[in-house]
Amino acid sequence: MSSVAVLTQESFNEHRSGLVAEQAGDEEAPAYKDAFPPLPEKAASPEGTQEPVNAWTSKIRPLKSSVITQVFHVPLEERKYKDINQFGEGDQAKVCVDIMHKTGAHLELSMAKDQGLSIMVSGKLDAVMKARKEIVSRLQTQASATVAIPKEHHRFVIGKNGEKLQELELKTATKIQIPRPDDPSNHIKISGTKEGLEKAKHEILLISAEQDKRAVERVNIDKVFHPFITGAYNKLVADMMQETGARINVPPPSVNKTEIVITGEKEQVALAVAMIKKIYEGKKNATTIAVEVKKSQHKYVIGPKGNTLQEILEKTGVSVEIPPPDSNSETVILRGEPDRLGQALTEVYAKANSYTVSSVVAPSWLHRFIIGKKGQNLAKITQQMPKVHIEFTEGEDKITLEGPTKDMQMVQSQMEAIVTDLVSRMDYLEISVDPRFHRHLIGKGGANINRIKDLHKVSVRIPPDNEKSHLIRIEGDPQGVQEASKELLELASRMENERTKDLIIEQRFHRAIIGQKGEKIKDVRDKFPEVIINFPDPAAKSDIVQLRGPRNEVEKCSKFMAKMVADMVENGFFLSVPIFKQFHKNIIGKGGANIKKIREETNTRIDLPAENSNSEMIVITGKKENCEAARIRILSIQKELMACVLLWGPAEEVEKAKKQLFPYPGGRPGERRPSGKSFRFLLFQQAGSFSLINPPPPRASSSPAPPAEAAVQENGEANGEMVEEPAAPVDPTAPKKCDVIVLSGRKERCEAAVEALKALVPVTTEVEVPFELHRYIIGQKGSGIRKMMDEFEVNIQVPAPELQSDIISITGLANHLDRAKEGLLERVKELTAEQEDRSLRSFKLTITVDPKYHPKIIGRKGAIITNIRTEHDVNIQFPDKNDDNQDQITITGYEHKATAARDAIQAIVDELEEMISEDITLDARVHARIIGARGKGIRKIMDEFKVDLRFPQPGAADPNQVFVTGRPELVDEAIDHLLNLEEEYVSTLVEVLQGEFTPKCSSKGFVVREAPWQTGSEKAPDMSSSEDFPSFGAPVAATNKASPWGPKRF
Repeated sequence: MSSVAVLTQESFNEHRSGLVAEQAGDEEAPAYKDAFPPLPEKAASPEGTQEPVNAWTSKIRPLKSSVITQVFHVPLEERKYKDINQFGEGDQAKVCVDIMHKTGAHLELSMAKDQGLSIMVSGKLDAVMKARKEIVSRLQTQASATVAIPKEHHRFVIGKNGEKLQELELKTATKIQIPRPDDPSNHIKISGTKEGLEKAKHEILLISAEQDKRAVERVNIDKVFHPFITGAYNKLVADMMQETGARINVPPPSVNKTEIVITGEKEQVALAVAMIKKIYEGKKNATTIAVEVKKSQHKYVIGPKGNTLQEILEKTGVSVEIPPPDSNSETVILRGEPDRLGQALTEVYAKANSYTVSSVVAPSWLHRFIIGKKGQNLAKITQQMPKVHIEFTEGEDKITLEGPTKDMQMVQSQMEAIVTDLVSRMDYLEISVDPRFHRHLIGKGGANINRIKDLHKVSVRIPPDNEKSHLIRIEGDPQGVQEASKELLELASRMENERTKDLIIEQRFHRAIIGQKGEKIKDVRDKFPEVIINFPDPAAKSDIVQLRGPRNEVEKCSKFMAKMVADMVENGFFLSVPIFKQFHKNIIGKGGANIKKIREETNTRIDLPAENSNSEMIVITGKKENCEAARIRILSIQKELMACVLLWGPAEEVEKAKKQLFPYPGGRPGERRPSGKSFRFLLFQQAGSFSLINPPPPRASSSPAPPAEAAVQENGEANGEMVEEPAAPVDPTAPKKCDVIVLSGRKERCEAAVEALKALVPVTTEVEVPFELHRYIIGQKGSGIRKMMDEFEVNIQVPAPELQSDIISITGLANHLDRAKEGLLERVKELTAEQEDRSLRSFKLTITVDPKYHPKIIGRKGAIITNIRTEHDVNIQFPDKNDDNQDQITITGYEHKATAARDAIQAIVDELEEMISEDITLDARVHARIIGARGKGIRKIMDEFKVDLRFPQPGAADPNQVFVTGRPELVDEAIDHLLNLEEEYVSTLVEVLQGEFTPKCSSKGFVVREAPWQTGSEKAPDMSSSEDFPSFGAPVAATNKASPWGPKRF
């Protein structure tokens, strides 16, 4: 594919800068006329001189547009879409439109005579380049080729963050595929046009050729000779790197490796290797001596961050080898020239003996008094002797002092004086108290223990709960210690006699026991002041009321509250009595006299429905026997009111009403009471035909009542139009009429009526339901049992909790009981299944995992553990910080799901245990660049290679040491990648330090040749002259003198 570019990258850059930068130093200074051309003349000057037209504009570079145009030609044989008839239509047109949308460039297609495709692309430079790549890949047939270069050169083709590879693909309009690091192949695959393939191959081979000039050399030298190669404070190796230009990597003393790595140009590497070997040859026969130095003094020989060893090496040229900290050896080896060993040995002993370690005997319980509040006492000593280190070891009756020998004597005498003073005026005592009382001794928010501490001026140490210790330690003034111990023992003794009792009181009674604004419970607490009464939170739906206090008082309070609840239960009995609505006013009486009298005499509460209510029920609440008495009295009033019923109206209408009220002829109609509903129905049906008359209660009279037969005939019909149904005489020995229903009529009809009445009589049956399921059947605020009673039209009675009974009573019509019983048993079956399911879900499994793996199992922001919990529907609990078993992870859920979750966690642990950790040396100067802004770079590397990276903390002994943890193969890849990044960053850093990017500029200023004041008789323009530098708008006198700025036009 051929292309013609109107604007190149170079000319575009020139346009952006305005002028092409002149090369400083070597080029000749411009002439004055070239640098400052005269302005063009539109008319002849007064002197008659004529300047050439466009003298100024001929020297100015035209301003170029930021929009460029390129033309690409695709030959017929390379076209992907060759259908001439569909030119400008079909898939080819759709591809072009898509390219324009994607890149923002404008495309115009035309067909050449040879059937080739010409594409003109206009737009910004980057848009045109992207469009070119899209055109090549989507409108032109693709070819492919491979180029083989060494595997280690691939990363240079990719470049930093893949930028080099992207640039190469845009430049050549090809697709370049580089094998992954784990792929052993060294072939790079290129796809694109033939022209692009050749360009890409050429560029890749150029990159590889540049890298061939570089080399890496590894030299194995015994670690004991490394200090001679690095020199004191790494000065020698730095000088060699400066001199040779190669990079020399010597493993730090903490890394047990003998390999020294040198990288750079081949000549530089060879020179550096020769210098290193020369040093080694000169030192390999060095003399060594071994001396014994106490293990505790080794750190003084090493010094902070190894500075003392470096100091000895710098002064004497002798290397001092110290055994590792985990070794029991006390032998220190000195290696160097014989004449320098004596001086080095003196330095070693001087450093070892420069510090002294001693101890002061002090009881461990006095340590915190010696330290003082927030270390105030010690601060006075350490401020005077800052180099002395004072160490307190828990559980040991001594204090260790460490510091310069000259300061030790003074510090030790001060510490001994403090200890002697404290021993003389301080004492301690340990008392034994049951751990379950410790929190009560402490009190809420530490109120109790703080009061004792302040009152007696002592310190009291109560062991934490996880220690399960009985001993409480009291320290301070001897008298205060005795008084504090006495008070604590009295409190403990009182608590030993204390008892906690749980009362089961239904939650519905809690509010009644507490009373309005807590008045009732306040009376109870005043009556039993030593008992603490705790009610559960209403939201907890708990029936447990906790009593705590002295044993006897708790028992008394418990009985008192049980009696309160019993009274509430007893007084909570209620009855509903149906009374005709028209009799309610008679039951109330004039001014409420009747109802008030009944309430007072029966000690009950009687509630009547509102006047506008259709209900006939009067509700009586109180003790059962009192409620029965009140019911009898209310019914007796109604009975008196219903002693006689009169039907008044035309004979045929009265007969019709009589038949409906008394459908069974031949009996005694007065002995069967029609319901109020029947009366109302008749009045509604026969409105205007007859009247229903309820006479007032009979007045007291000494004359006996006339017999009923005198007014009513045998069939119950009156001689006239009025029918009177008198009440039958009451036999005092017979059952109450309210309990007897008398039916009169034909035998078969009476039997049918009896069966119908029996069907209306409520029946009670009992169902056995486990006691622990009762609260679930009742439901929240009784919603469950109410729903069942409404659904089955029965009454369900659940026994009180204190009875612990399994029997539930169901009362209702016989035909409703079976359905209610089945529904209740079905509910029991559901609850049993739920209990079994809860039991299955409560299966617990414990897995032992090393705490160091816990963060890995949890994952970043809990991602991994959340995934396991969601996938297996289990709860996974990690140990708390204060838990004794820090390696125990608890899994709760179904057994098979808990097992699956355990296997998932174990798989993660197995993978983590297979991981290895390797340390590498990376130049500390590049750490920040590798980590990236907010750790973005390091996270990308860790995600890509699936490894964990740990960089050294500030002040570390070896600031260049980096640890890589992961699977062996992934660790190797990550290390290679890190070393490549290091080499790239360090090379860039070196180039910057060498000033390669320093902009070149001339310090001579701007110089021109052939200026008018240099060649002719003219002089340089006068800066203060208004004639040479006129002001805008100021009149200027005409003159015939030529100006150095060119002809004047005024």
